[in-house]
Amino acid sequence: MLPRILKPILAAMLAAAALVAAPAANAAEITASDINPSAGTFTLVTDNELAIMAAADGTPAGAVQWYKNHMGSTGWQGYCEKAAENAYGTTGIWASANAHWNGASPKHTDGSRPPLGSFVYWNISAYGHVGIADGNGGIYASSIGGAIGHATSVNYFNNYRGWTPAARPHQ
Repeated sequence: MLPRILKPILAAMLAAAALVAAPAANAAEITASDINPSAGTFTLVTDNELAIMAAADGTPAGAVQWYKNHMGSTGWQGYCEKAAENAYGTTGIWASANAHWNGASPKHTDGSRPPLGSFVYWNISAYGHVGIADGNGGIYASSIGGAIGHATSVNYFNNYRGWTPAARPHQ
């Protein structure tokens, strides 16, 4: 257990590191009206989860681990597609979540539970929104409680579109 004086210093150092590693926010942010608070809860990172682990290896488990490693980061606000691609070890494939949804297949819009690492999409904000499924009906995404986080339901955000299979993003 860290002494009380070190926890705020460590938190400030981690926050500064996240700002350096992640892109800055832009105007295409998700607003409170895009969130359905009755659909689930969000989770904050615990002290024992602060250590960096292997992630972004192109597998569904690696994608989920990438999100877990970045939980609490606010630097990905407005960059959900970049976060989803980075989780799979790629970047620059799709211009937005809407472009990813429109170009990916097969699309599952039947209400079925998305498997671990699947891309999950919402028709919100100017560019849509995308995250990664946890395999248990929940999601990892940016804009959960104002940062990268976990929600227990795909309906955390309004206007759920559906999901596409877990795979390294490509066109």
